[in-house]
Amino acid sequence: MPIFQPFIIPIQTHGIVTETMTDNTNTQPPPPDRGYPEDVHFLTLPGVEGPRTLILVGTAHISKDSVELVRRVIETERPDRVCVELDDKRFQALADRNRFKSLDLKAIIKNKQLSILLVNMVMASYQKKLGGQLGVLPGAELLEATRAAERCRIPVELCDRDVRVTLRRAWHHTSFFKKNYLLAVILASLFDRTELDEEKLAALKKKDMLSELLSELGEVLPDLKRVLIDERDIYMAERIKATPGRTLVAVVGAGHVAGIRQQIMTDHSGIMARISALPPVSPLLKILGWGIPLIIVASLVAIGWRHGGEAAGANIVYWILANGIPAAIGAALALAHPLTIAGAFAAAPVTSLTPVIGAGYVTAFIQVMMRPPVVREFEAAADDMLTFAGWWRNKLLRVFLAFLLPGLGSMIGTWIGGVEIVKNLF
Repeated sequence: MPIFQPFIIPIQTHGIVTETMTDNTNTQPPPPDRGYPEDVHFLTLPGVEGPRTLILVGTAHISKDSVELVRRVIETERPDRVCVELDDKRFQALADRNRFKSLDLKAIIKNKQLSILLVNMVMASYQKKLGGQLGVLPGAELLEATRAAERCRIPVELCDRDVRVTLRRAWHHTSFFKKNYLLAVILASLFDRTELDEEKLAALKKKDMLSELLSELGEVLPDLKRVLIDERDIYMAERIKATPGRTLVAVVGAGHVAGIRQQIMTDHSGIMARISALPPVSPLLKILGWGIPLIIVASLVAIGWRHGGEAAGANIVYWILANGIPAAIGAALALAHPLTIAGAFAAAPVTSLTPVIGAGYVTAFIQVMMRPPVVREFEAAADDMLTFAGWWRNKLLRVFLAFLLPGLGSMIGTWIGGVEIVKNLF
């Protein structure tokens, strides 16, 4: 990336002279007559009609102080535009507390987005747990930014990348073993019962703890940090620069402030298309996805040719049992509906021979049909996630169990059955 040499552009803002240096490291402190804390950064951006002012507000997503700060900055500065660290999906989730009434689980399963919904809910549950001890809903300051802008008749720009793209890219760029590490960390954080003392609560009010957590994980999961933090810093910096107006207020998590300050004076327009796109399916996964089923089917055909139809039939029965039984056990462990358990047994031997759909999606769909969650359970899911028993008590979370456990059983059965069939060929 090109590094710009430092230069200074003096501008006049409300009678106060400020300067912006494009060395990507320094900004001027807040003007003394505003009384803003150090979380507010004044920068100058170049513009076609002259320099523009950017007021970058770093917030904690679970802090009452951040809610009040965002409101005060917007009402005091009256900018031309307010940029917010939200995409359309996250904004709708924050703005519409009754969104669960219109959530179509069947469509989510058909579109194979159940895993993305689960990850979103797990992360929201973690933040809600912290927010509950601080008496504020996660993301309240971002929502307040949009509401304060609306009250002041100021247009709002949602400048974050689509959360689905972010999650898919994060998963794609994380190795298999580090995926397991990440899942273990997330699950451990959910069931952690450590209470926060007054000192820790005070620290939480000053930090974006999600970004802090991801920064720490970045030491052992650098690819994850690059996607979740660094790429989004670039994306938001470019979106902020593209926003019209002579004076802008941008409200972002405190963990993104340093990155945005570093990236905003560099032109990244050439890579925006790449970091905004869903990652391609790995060629290796394509080979494994189709190669393993082809090997198994070819082995069954070869067994029939070499050892006769009776031997082929016996191996087919073995394949059905090896896949169906573990998948059905997984559904039973999820306390799924009896038809879901039967569906797991029937679907696993077939879905294991195609990468198009997994057994978990079949069983989750059956579970939704047989025992659909009610609105109350959608609303309680974030709290029920925090207890082991809550996963089985809540019908929505049981859908996730009916998705994960039969899928795990089918995967185990595929390897057991596949290895045995290939052995029988020889």
